[in-house]
Amino acid sequence: MYTTMILSFKFLTVNYFAKFYSKCQLFIMYFFKLNAILNTLDLTKERRNQYMYKLVAIDMDGTLLDDSKTIPNENIRAIKEASNKGIKIALATGRPLTGIKNYLNVLGLNSPDNFSIIYNGALIQNNTNKKIISQCLLNYDDLMYFHNLSRKFHIHMNVFTKDSCITSKLGKYTTLEAKWSNIDVKIVDFNNLDKNIEITKVIFADEPELISKIMDNLDDDVYSKYAMARSAPYFLEFFNKEINKGIAVKKYADSLNIHKEEIICIGDAGNDIEMIKFAGLGIAMENAFPEIKNVANYITLSNENAGVAHAIDKFILSKF
Repeated sequence: MYTTMILSFKFLTVNYFAKFYSKCQLFIMYFFKLNAILNTLDLTKERRNQYMYKLVAIDMDGTLLDDSKTIPNENIRAIKEASNKGIKIALATGRPLTGIKNYLNVLGLNSPDNFSIIYNGALIQNNTNKKIISQCLLNYDDLMYFHNLSRKFHIHMNVFTKDSCITSKLGKYTTLEAKWSNIDVKIVDFNNLDKNIEITKVIFADEPELISKIMDNLDDDVYSKYAMARSAPYFLEFFNKEINKGIAVKKYADSLNIHKEEIICIGDAGNDIEMIKFAGLGIAMENAFPEIKNVANYITLSNENAGVAHAIDKFILSKF
């Protein structure tokens, strides 16, 4: 009997440890499987963020630039990292190419395979050889229409061609715009211009109170005939009805075979609203106009706090 009990105990002990060992093996197997799954999920997240988005269109004033009109170092770092991963970066601005050339150099975007969306989408132009892949312009009749309108409201008007700014007289906001755009200003008589003139945009440039008053009193035909954007409190810009930043982003993306879902657009002002709404991921700056925030999918940090870098780090570089 005693021997039987010892044998039974040994049997139970061996059986217990066999089951325990088997469960340990099972636990270890599941542990490694779970670890592999988690690693795969992390990798999938990284790949998703890196490859889901292929194009980032970025507004400049109030977005890429801080209030001193310089690019924060963090924005430079993030854009270069994204560009090095094959992400297309396009500046989308109301400025001409001359007005962003220095910024393109700083960002490393001064290469023949990079384009910018300029004049609010009127032109899509190569950053180095100036090749234009899309343009949508105003003509002489449009110019005279706005010339008469400016006289009616006693407001200062600037007219932009592809490579110059023309005006009937210098004003303080003309000087400011010319400085930002790094473009030549020519004093002209609007009545004596070449009727074949090609115009990228017309700007009413004056005191903010006067700009607001004009917007409240424009006839309906102005809204029906032209695209309009208040890019700054003292600027009211007019373009061909067929263009805006959103349309231009789509045209550029189509040329690259990039789909809407693969596009991020970042902006802050009224002339950014169409591209924010169009993008697969529309991002508003913390300092953006309320109407921009209302249509955005995400609100990043302000232009003073490198909000562009924050957005790129989050949605492309997977830094957090």
